[in-house]
Amino acid sequence: MQRIRLRYTKRGRLRFTSHRDFQRAFERALRRAEVPMAYSAGFTPHPKVSYANAAPTGTGSEAEYLEIALTEARDPDKLRELLDESLPAGLDVIEAVEAHTSGLADRLTASVWELRLNGVDPTDAERAVAAFDEAGTVEVQRMTKNGVRTFDARPAVVSLGSVDTHSSHADRPTDQPCAILRLVVRHVTPAVRPDDVLSGLRAVADLAPPVPAAVTRLAQGLLDEETGTVTDPLAPDREAAATEPVTAGATAAATAPA
Repeated sequence: MQRIRLRYTKRGRLRFTSHRDFQRAFERALRRAEVPMAYSAGFTPHPKVSYANAAPTGTGSEAEYLEIALTEARDPDKLRELLDESLPAGLDVIEAVEAHTSGLADRLTASVWELRLNGVDPTDAERAVAAFDEAGTVEVQRMTKNGVRTFDARPAVVSLGSVDTHSSHADRPTDQPCAILRLVVRHVTPAVRPDDVLSGLRAVADLAPPVPAAVTRLAQGLLDEETGTVTDPLAPDREAAATEPVTAGATAAATAPA
């Protein structure tokens, strides 16, 4: 059995797709591309697809990850092209690597988010960020299936700051005043989402954008605690592939026609 790890995006209007919507679209893409999927056992077999830490509905993303299991070996690059052609524009498969290591989900410990605050003056946003950084605790509330939950969002935030609007990757350009924030947040329990941080900015500095923020995940991976950066979770698989000896049998299997 071969395992392939994929990085895909949610862009433009497709950021409003739910995780369940994406699952259905991806399984249809697997059938269109005639991918030799491995299936679970039991009365209702399902293709073996492992989804890792999907972005919330309504947020864009440049760094979503999943893993699939195949019954026959395939070239990762060719497989990526076939799947990308079979998915709607906006759900783009941009990278595929063969899994040579374990624990992809364990390497997704933090995310980098970009928050576009249309109608907010950058100076006001910077003052709100300073107040958030100085706060010892930032209590926010979230509605859950068990009712309203209150928790401290501050410890999960590694860094929060403003960036030049010309370097933004967010989805919603505008001629109006606009502040761009860059957020690095740990994946903790309960999860602290970008909207929780926005609630915290409203609580500590009364920052309330006139329209909903456009939120895009730029990266997710293992957090380097010393530098505060988020590393590429597929790098260990690329490194392992580069050092793994290639046998004649493996080469033939990897280049077998779809």
